[in-house]
Amino acid sequence: MDWSHYRFVSIWDVSAPPDAVYGILERAEEYPQWWPQVREVTSVDHTTGTIRIRSALPYDLVMTVRASRRDPAAGILEVALDGDLDGWARWTVTAHGTGSRATYEQEVEVRRRIMRLLAVPGRAVFRANHALMMRAGRRGLAARLEAV
Repeated sequence: MDWSHYRFVSIWDVSAPPDAVYGILERAEEYPQWWPQVREVTSVDHTTGTIRIRSALPYDLVMTVRASRRDPAAGILEVALDGDLDGWARWTVTAHGTGSRATYEQEVEVRRRIMRLLAVPGRAVFRANHALMMRAGRRGLAARLEAV
């Protein structure tokens, strides 16, 4: 097993139509306004940017993000990641009950040196850190949807 390899799936059920959810998720440059752990998003061009995130642990992760798939009809937003994490992330937004389900999938290889050195003893802590970030993101998205 490669202890520096992670696969995450998070499911966010929200009480807003899929188009509204997709509209907010596709504007990554606005994530810092509603997702506390997304500290900075800087656009490089119309398909590429950089993102700096920090959850409960005392370090930032910085990545280059490149759009690889944007399909509003299917509700899919997918990006390639390079930097402290190398891999991909994807949002899939679908109708669910009277609202929407936003499914976040991510598969990455950790490249940050300290995280690779602590891969085995730190794995549970890194996964918990990710879970805290995703929980806060879901709350932030719900609040953002209520505000619009």
